Amino acid sequence: MNSIASNEPSSSFRSDLIGGFTSFLTMAYIVVVNPAILSTEGTGLSFTGVMTATVLLAASMTILMGLYAKLPFGVAPGMGLNAFLTFGVILNQKVPWPVAMGLVFWAGVLFLILSLLPVRMAIVHAIPLHLRSAAAIGIGLFLAFIGLKNAGLVSSDPVTFVKFSGWTRANALSVLGLASMAIMLQKGWKTAFLAGIVLITLAAASLGLVVPPEHALSLPDFSSTFFKLDLVGSLRSEYLGVIFAIMMTDLFDSVSTLSGVAQTTGLLDDRGQPKHLREGLIVDAYATLCAGLMGTSSGTAFIESAAGIQAGGRTGRAAVITGLCFLPCLFLAPLAGMVPGFATAPVLILVGAMMLKGGIRIFESEQYEDIIPSFLTLLLIPLTFSITQGILWGLISHALLYTAAGRRRELSRVTWALAGLAIVLLCLH
Repeated sequence: MNSIASNEPSSSFRSDLIGGFTSFLTMAYIVVVNPAILSTEGTGLSFTGVMTATVLLAASMTILMGLYAKLPFGVAPGMGLNAFLTFGVILNQKVPWPVAMGLVFWAGVLFLILSLLPVRMAIVHAIPLHLRSAAAIGIGLFLAFIGLKNAGLVSSDPVTFVKFSGWTRANALSVLGLASMAIMLQKGWKTAFLAGIVLITLAAASLGLVVPPEHALSLPDFSSTFFKLDLVGSLRSEYLGVIFAIMMTDLFDSVSTLSGVAQTTGLLDDRGQPKHLREGLIVDAYATLCAGLMGTSSGTAFIESAAGIQAGGRTGRAAVITGLCFLPCLFLAPLAGMVPGFATAPVLILVGAMMLKGGIRIFESEQYEDIIPSFLTLLLIPLTFSITQGILWGLISHALLYTAAGRRRELSRVTWALAGLAIVLLCLH
């Protein structure tokens, strides 16, 4: 692992080429997984339309990350918010998908405004680490639960709420895929998710569980989701909490990814700070804004980019190469469409497991004013199918219990403002 702190990291074109392609391989699973989630039955979204939006967003925003922010990060719709938008907003709250895309757009607008202002880091610092970690764990549990459902391993029950569904050929393949992906990850395979999805799909095809498409290639679908968002309908008062949750989750995710990967890989400036953090956040904000316009969930920098950086891609050229690698995927919708839900389900479970990393530290505190808000946050996200509820209750209980514990002076004005806003949003929900 390198630790370089010069103004611009040294990297040859060959290194950037290898690093950029490596990042693409580690991210390529999103081309299938994201449209599979968003086009879940009942949402009304087209698989081909969401896939086209996913690929175009990933290609354009990753190239922008390289050219504008000069950072070697891939950008694509993030795991967690895609599930929240699908199951928590569209299916659970019965929000029409054009309105949901409008929510993503307005969250991107707010994120962009915050990214342009110095207040962006003040907001991040106003929310304690234990709450941010709890939100990450909660989203991880949320993803894993959806993965278990899509795998056919759990189903609803009128008495116990959920139950084990019993064995089928489909969920048996999903479990085998989960095991194979976990082993590949443990062995350090960068393409574990992509390879696992392909293996499960081929096995399903051999058993007659999926039907191969008549044609391997097709033209991109720009008619189903592009510019179909409802900008006016998404500004209704009851949706403000969702916009706030998307924006805050995006902000946490972006800052954590850009800062964490920079620290790990040595992409730091002379002061030891992450390079071009402001520019990277601006690109992430545009990725969310444009996601709503195109018809997909929020875009964000992918932590998988660390693999490409460690493989040698340390400048913006690597991101440009990663973005260009996505473009051929625009024509692969028929092949992607044959991938069954039980083949992508293990990815959701494993990504959920990865989100536990670093989060367990929240339980090291013995203070109830730390434990209870953290517990409420991580518990409410999966049980209410709402990132919104987890974040809002966490903010309110944090301010309330710190005051009760005599630690009011540790709360900044921004923290109080966020807690007050959370109360208003809960009342409007």
